[in-house]
Amino acid sequence: MIKKKVSRPSLFYSLADMLDQSHPLYRLADKIDWHRFEEAFMPLYSHGMGAQAKDIRLMCGLLILKHVRNLSDESVVEQWSENAYYQYFCGMDTFSPGQPCASMELVHFRHRIGESGVELILAESIRVNDDHDDKGTFETGLIDSTVQEKNVTYPTDAKLLKKVIGKIKKIVETEGLPMRRSYTRKLKAIYRDQRFRNHPRNHKKAKKADRELRTIAGRLLRELQRNLNGNHSYDEQISIFIKVVNQKKNDKDKIYSIHEPEVQCISKGKEHKKYEFGNKVSVIRSLGGLILGALSFRNEYDGHTIDKSLEQVRRINGKELKRLAGDRGYRGKKESAGTKILIPDIPKATDSYYKKRKKRKLFCKRAGIEPTIGHLKSDFRLGRNFYKGVFGDNINIMLAAAAYNFRRAMRLLLRLIRSLELWLETPDLTTIQSQFHPCAIYSENRMTF
Repeated sequence: MIKKKVSRPSLFYSLADMLDQSHPLYRLADKIDWHRFEEAFMPLYSHGMGAQAKDIRLMCGLLILKHVRNLSDESVVEQWSENAYYQYFCGMDTFSPGQPCASMELVHFRHRIGESGVELILAESIRVNDDHDDKGTFETGLIDSTVQEKNVTYPTDAKLLKKVIGKIKKIVETEGLPMRRSYTRKLKAIYRDQRFRNHPRNHKKAKKADRELRTIAGRLLRELQRNLNGNHSYDEQISIFIKVVNQKKNDKDKIYSIHEPEVQCISKGKEHKKYEFGNKVSVIRSLGGLILGALSFRNEYDGHTIDKSLEQVRRINGKELKRLAGDRGYRGKKESAGTKILIPDIPKATDSYYKKRKKRKLFCKRAGIEPTIGHLKSDFRLGRNFYKGVFGDNINIMLAAAAYNFRRAMRLLLRLIRSLELWLETPDLTTIQSQFHPCAIYSENRMTF
């Protein structure tokens, strides 16, 4: 059950009057259309049943702040009670020293609104930037794909088999099942032999220990299946254990993590990181630096992600891109639903000097999406995905893209305030236009608020 928020302004002071109204977070809070979220998410709550739920603006604000400031659920809840700007951003009228909610409530809220709700947050992040972009924002887009790494350890056969043995013993202890042999002393010797496997003298010993570890895991797994005797509550886990024990080096659809079996092994040809474990994501950016679409995939070929990515852009913005520039990884596709796909290629003999130069400039600008992806990974929680399952993969990329757009709006609002201050000191229109020109804004060093 959720009730309409009742505003209780203080008789002596107001939180809005205490804060600096030129602060970017303050200005962004006034620019976001919070009623849009309330109208969309209100039907998801049950009226008249259960305890009173937290305010929708509060939960949306915490979710946005989490990715804008690159915080965990626990940290954003803790810092909310210490930061007056956070509280104003979430719709509070007076300062509150207590925590707004339990960190677990953010998990429930993400599952409540689902992927469509997170996509609505991404759409609002694009809308708040409309005032600062020209009319050609949706004419030309830049597309690229990257890997969204999951929060899993680097997988090896020995690590996975150790985890299988540990989880089997935990099930046996929970259910009170008999076990003929625990292999505790034997496993200690095996783990000792597996150390320093790269030394030439230990190579054969480590290979033998790997085989023995797989044999022991298979024995314990078969014994567990016999002793469960019709108990089907662990069928899903056991199917994963069987696949881990039986999989070989070059098998397809391997399991790389016990708790995240959907993780894919993706190779993007990077010299410093040959393999990455997670899933592929596609990002579409405008020439002005605004992220127009961000979508999650498993491990599809880059060219096969174009249609769904453009469909998301149309669904969010209601507009279609005329041109989409990508790298050579998108070769094989020339057009998608009226959008022309451009990739670097040998110039045609019929192209004029003007056309060749125009194409070259476009593909030089296409490289600008690479630092955008870098900022998504380093600043907005795309570099390590802590959300669980395929659902977590889908929402993490959209929340990271929304946070990038919101931070962009904050930077532009701060620039506008500085331009107004400059005008009050020296009312020179030429100076103000040069200061507020988009090229001057994007060439600035990244600011941290």
